[in-house]
Amino acid sequence: ELEDQLSTKSKTLDELKQSLAFNGNADQTTEALLLRIPELCEMMDSVVSQVAQLKTSVQSIMEQWRVYDEGYTDVSLKTTRYLYCVKQCKPSVLSLESLKNQIKTLQ
Repeated sequence: ELEDQLSTKSKTLDELKQSLAFNGNADQTTEALLLRIPELCEMMDSVVSQVAQLKTSVQSIMEQWRVYDEGYTDVSLKTTRYLYCVKQCKPSVLSLESLKNQIKTLQ
């Protein structure tokens, strides 16, 4: 998507270069316009470089999020298992009468 936008901006820049070269302003000479073109090219190169850096950064961030998501899923699953085990291992609540009967049986 960024590459498409960059391509569109590059085409627009080329159109502007042609428009300036052919039309020109009364205030600006052809030489001034020709001096401006390398500056615009440098700006375009800078944008291309920034987009490449941004693409690398986004890929790195996406990889970090993938690792985080895997870790979160693992922790969530282990927590659920732990809570299930705690619930299952919890001794049931006994009534006083039930405890008396168990004591009598043991005696």
